[in-house]
Amino acid sequence: MRRYSSVPLMIGVLSLAACAHGTQAGVSTATPKKDPRVGLRAGWMDAGQAAWNLKLVSTTPPSEQFINPSTPGDFRLINSDISVVGPYVIQGNFSGYQVWDISNPSHPTLHTAYVCPGSQSDVSVYRRLMFVSGESLNGRTDCGTQGVEDSVSHDRLRGIRIFDITDIAHPKTLANVQTCRGSHTHTVVTSPADTANVYIYVSGSAPVRSPNELAGCSGADLDQDSSSALFRIEVIRVPLAAPEQARIVSSPRIFQGLVEPTRHGETPEDVAAAAKTAAEARAKGGFTAKVNGVEMVLGPRFVSTTLDSVVKARGGSGAPTAADSATFRANTQTIVDRVRLGPPRPGPHPGPTQCHDITVYPALGLAGGACGGYGLLLDIRDPANPKRIAAAADSNFSFWHSATFNNDGTKILFTDEWGGGLQPRCRVTDKPEWGADAIFTLSGTTLTFKSYYKLLAPQTANENCVAHNGSLIPVPGRDIMVQGWYQGGISVFDWTDAAHPVEIAYFDRGPMDSTKLVGAGSWSAYWYNGYIVSSEIARGLDVFELQPSPFMSQNEIAAAKLVHFDYLNVQDQQKLAWPPSFVVARAYLDQLVRSNGLAADRLSAARTALSRAEGLSGDARRGALTELATQLNGDAAGASDQAKVRTLATAVRDLAGATQ
Repeated sequence: MRRYSSVPLMIGVLSLAACAHGTQAGVSTATPKKDPRVGLRAGWMDAGQAAWNLKLVSTTPPSEQFINPSTPGDFRLINSDISVVGPYVIQGNFSGYQVWDISNPSHPTLHTAYVCPGSQSDVSVYRRLMFVSGESLNGRTDCGTQGVEDSVSHDRLRGIRIFDITDIAHPKTLANVQTCRGSHTHTVVTSPADTANVYIYVSGSAPVRSPNELAGCSGADLDQDSSSALFRIEVIRVPLAAPEQARIVSSPRIFQGLVEPTRHGETPEDVAAAAKTAAEARAKGGFTAKVNGVEMVLGPRFVSTTLDSVVKARGGSGAPTAADSATFRANTQTIVDRVRLGPPRPGPHPGPTQCHDITVYPALGLAGGACGGYGLLLDIRDPANPKRIAAAADSNFSFWHSATFNNDGTKILFTDEWGGGLQPRCRVTDKPEWGADAIFTLSGTTLTFKSYYKLLAPQTANENCVAHNGSLIPVPGRDIMVQGWYQGGISVFDWTDAAHPVEIAYFDRGPMDSTKLVGAGSWSAYWYNGYIVSSEIARGLDVFELQPSPFMSQNEIAAAKLVHFDYLNVQDQQKLAWPPSFVVARAYLDQLVRSNGLAADRLSAARTALSRAEGLSGDARRGALTELATQLNGDAAGASDQAKVRTLATAVRDLAGATQ
């Protein structure tokens, strides 16, 4: 493994340039010399596949209402993030959500499909409640499909939808909580100190709404308006006894005082390609502007909204005139800069005005905020009033996107969504430090950078690929993560050694199209009760199962399966715990064998003693396990991995204590 020293900007504003039958490898005893992910056949539902130490259990295409057979990669039907409750995977989609029953992982079945436009439709659950993000201009409070034509409308939903899913096949709307910048993503926050409520941290990255649409919304700079909707997140309190009374209770300004960090530019070839595309668009009457030195084509919705504003500014009505278009064209760069950066000011530009995603870890009282230009550490012991306690910047990062803690809270991993998710950022020419994961150790409020991790297999220029959403795999004694990389597929890697992360399994498909970029790939890949569930943007729902290999033993996989979730919101990270078990002890033994952490004869003796104890019962088993734990504690002094031997001894002693 190489060690790497490695927002969509203006969401809803810029038009960003924007699988599977074939050979599937089985278990491998060594890292493939020629990566089979390179050169896979293109296709929508019939792309070539490559897998290593990971088995594809099932692929379920989107339901009828969430697929356009005539248009692969239809942007209106992008599958987004997932949440899980019981046997049901709730898969967000830019046009609503689908609920899949995965009681039989090899054959998921559609439980319900709920059409409700308003991207991204990120979803979370808690008990009988479901929360759905809405940010786009076409989202309606009534979930109608007719959209919202007016630039200002009280029918528009930009914020959080709250549903009662007691009957998950027939959800009932309980409340819509509107926010000034909508909800691109959100995080459900549970608090051990406040069991009567759950909280929602809202990350909204759209331009600020007109106060005529939602009273109190202001896009002014803080020195002009202390109630500005910029430089803050929203905190919604949801009373569990009366969720329909959910409301915003605070708007913490966790970005106060941060300045715009140094970021790398785009690659020379991308700058040239963007300039060519922009020139072609201008020749056809399109509007362009520079963003971070790269000329971009403005999206049609932003253009129409801005032209409407130009008409109103001159006191007119109706369709914009040629003079209105000329006025907009003459001031395009100024308008775009104001939307992105706010009004001109002396000194450095301010830092981020919003987070993209926040991962909370209530058991530690901490949260990791991936906030555009920074990775933030937040104190959430008072969940209604999170406070920033540390911040990290990195010139190799373009857009801090999401965060994951390791289980004991000694590390945190941030992802960089360079290119906004719709760009090819895993090409052989792309720097491995860009569009990667950054791994930090965490001590108190100190974040210390250790390494980067990026997908090793180069992808084509026709595959959107960059670091995206993933979760921990609950293998005791190790930090292992599964992660979606869009059309880079899925990567499983070990980051126990923060300075040297190592890939240990993967799955990939060929591009959607061999001639052009068509968006697809794994939006998110999460471990849930023994399986990895992945939301495939264009191809539906994938379910995977880890295969034993030299990098992960059958005992380690079995131990991971002992961790059971009743529900899963990955951004509300729960403390993992394993019940006393022989398989957990054997998982630690396997790790000591792999690392040569204890002399071979002592490992053999411990394995024999553990097997003998398993064949006993009652006091005899308890006595044998207690004796083994004592022996292991004695062995630890001479071991090369003393900490792991002591961990094994503790697991054996716990097993003795649990023996009836």
